[in-house]
Amino acid sequence: MAGDAVSTAGRTAARQAVSTGERVGTAAHGAPGASHAVPSAGAARGPLDAADDLNRRLRTSRTEAATNPQLEALALAVTANQPVLLWGEPGIGKSAGMEQLAAGLGLPLETVIASVHEPSDFAGLPVVGDDPAVTGVPMAPPDWAVRLARTGRGLLFFDELSSAPPAVQAALLRVVLERRVGSLTLPESVRIVAAANPPSSAADGWHLSPPLANRFVHLQWTHDPRTVARGMAGTWPKAAVPVVDAARVAGSAARARGAISGFLTARPGLVHHIPADAESRGRAWPSPRTWDMALRLLATGYATDAGREAMAGALTGAVGDGAGIELLSYLENLDLPDPDRVLANPAAFALPERGDRQLAFLIAVVAAVQGDLTRSRWEAGWAVLAKAVDAGVPDVAARAAVDLAAMRDTDWPVPEGIDAFLELLQLSGALPQSG
Repeated sequence: MAGDAVSTAGRTAARQAVSTGERVGTAAHGAPGASHAVPSAGAARGPLDAADDLNRRLRTSRTEAATNPQLEALALAVTANQPVLLWGEPGIGKSAGMEQLAAGLGLPLETVIASVHEPSDFAGLPVVGDDPAVTGVPMAPPDWAVRLARTGRGLLFFDELSSAPPAVQAALLRVVLERRVGSLTLPESVRIVAAANPPSSAADGWHLSPPLANRFVHLQWTHDPRTVARGMAGTWPKAAVPVVDAARVAGSAARARGAISGFLTARPGLVHHIPADAESRGRAWPSPRTWDMALRLLATGYATDAGREAMAGALTGAVGDGAGIELLSYLENLDLPDPDRVLANPAAFALPERGDRQLAFLIAVVAAVQGDLTRSRWEAGWAVLAKAVDAGVPDVAARAAVDLAAMRDTDWPVPEGIDAFLELLQLSGALPQSG
C-alpha cells in the first residue's frame, strides 16, 4: 500500500511538472534535480534560456532619421575615403557607431584591437620559400587583411589606438597611408577608421606619434544625453550616408581646388605648422598631406550637399582648429559659381570683385578645363581670363594663364584672349619667344 501511494504521488508530480513546464527528476541515488528529468512538452530549456531571451529582446532596437553632426562628419569622411580617428572617453559608443555605419554602407566590418597586437601583425611575418635569394621573403598578412582583400571592400576599424605602444603605431603608418599589410595591398575601396581614448583615460595610454596623427581626420566623439535616453527606449539615430551626385563630380572637384588653392595662396603660413606640445602633435595639424585631405573632404561635401556642421567638423578634423576655423571663414564668404556653367557661357558671368574670390574662381575654372579638356572648353577658359584683364587685374589671372597655356594641343590656334598674357607666357616658357 505504501509503495502504491509513493508511485501514485510520483505520477501526479510528473503530470504536474509536464503541465507547468518544470523539470523534475530523480538522480541515480534518489537525489532530486539530476539528469533524469521528465521531458517537457516542447524542447528542453536550460536555466539561462529565459535570461538569453531577455537579453535578445533588449538588444532589439530601431533607428530613425535624426540630425547628428558627428555621425554626418564621420560618414562624410568615410565617403571621401579618408582615414578617420574618433576621439572619445571609454563607453560612449564609438564601436557601436562603427557597427551602425558599416550596416548603413552595406560593408563588412573588420575590427582590430590595436593595443593587443605586435608590430609584426601589421608589417607581416616572414615566410621563407624554396629559394629566398631568387624569390625573396614575402611577409604574410593576418587573416583580417586577407578577408578584406578577398571581399574587395569593407570597413577596417582599429580600436584602442592610443593604447598601442610606439612600435605598433609605427607599423600602422604603412597600413593607414599605403594600405599595405605585409606583402598584401588592401583594395582602394576599403575604408579605414580608428578609435582612441585620450591618454589620460586609456589603459597604458600613449600620445599618438606626429607621423601617424597626421594621417587621420580627427573627430571628437561625444554623447548627447537626449540621444542616450532615446536609445534606452529602443530608438537610436540613423547614420545618414551622403551620396555623391555623379552629375556634380567635375564641378565639385574644380570648386574645391579653387577654394583650397586660393586660401593657401592668401595664407601661405598655414601650409605647414606642427604644434610645439606632444598632445597637440598627436591631433590634427596642417601639412601638405592634411590639406590634400581637406581638398577631398570639401569636394565630397560639394558633391553631396553635406550639412554645414558636418563639413566644419570634417575640415577642422583634417587641418586642426586654428587653420580650420580660418578656412571656414574664408569659405563662408567665397560663394564660388559652378565653373562648368561658366565655361558653357563665359559671356554671361561677372568676375567677382574681391581679389581672393577672383583668384579662387580663376583657379577653379582652369581646374575644370583640365578635368575635361576640349578645344571649346580651353578657348572658353581664355574668355574667362580675358575678363580679368578687362577688369584691370591681369596679375590675378597670371598663374591661371600659365596653367591654361600648358594644356594647349599643338593643333589648336592661339585664341584672342591670350594677347594680354603673351609676355608672361613667353617668359614662363609656355609659348616660344618671338623672333
